[in-house]
Amino acid sequence: MRARGFTLVELLVALFAMALLAVMSWRGLDGMTRAQAATEARADAVLTLQVGLAQWAADLDALIQLPQTTAIEWNGRVLRLTRRGTASVTDGVLVVGWTQRGGRWLRWQSPPLTQRGQVAEAWQRADLWSSNPGDAERTYEVAITPLDEWQVFYYRGDAWTNPLSSDATTASPFLAQVAAQAGAPVAAVIPDGVRLVLTLPAGEALAGKLTRDWVRPTVGGGKS
Repeated sequence: MRARGFTLVELLVALFAMALLAVMSWRGLDGMTRAQAATEARADAVLTLQVGLAQWAADLDALIQLPQTTAIEWNGRVLRLTRRGTASVTDGVLVVGWTQRGGRWLRWQSPPLTQRGQVAEAWQRADLWSSNPGDAERTYEVAITPLDEWQVFYYRGDAWTNPLSSDATTASPFLAQVAAQAGAPVAAVIPDGVRLVLTLPAGEALAGKLTRDWVRPTVGGGKS
């Protein structure tokens, strides 16, 4: 008897089945690859945001009130502050700025400063950097995370208030009187707390609204 082989139809059916299995396997592998990439992107975004928020808290923790200067100020576009240097108190102070520009949350930091005139100049540079930075200002900026919107609130008088309101920009009557007697400008008082509200854009690895509260270390008890 002659051995019976496969017919053309049977070979086509077998090839179709093999092709179908290959497509299904490829889709499964592609789905796994996409899921892994999305997980890694989200993990990277979470880590980057955590580092940015840690830096935000570190800047506020290191706030320093210099004579006749403003330690922290929010003008609706940029939050500027003066803080201790990161190496040693003898290395001077830093002026730091936080802003949103081009859909990104950004941080700027001056070089260490040791003279009052340098601090005043860096304070103005931080404001310029937030709106119309040049190459010199961009040298010291760091992009933190994609951002749609951000808001800042101060905790004063047992309530969260707009930093641009009068109670947020005026010193206490006693300090105002002392400054007036000395012929010096009145510096804003460091708030008891600062609330940061970030709106992260849709379509990114992280999206939605995030709120982070900071309480001045010298204030007794937590506020949230």
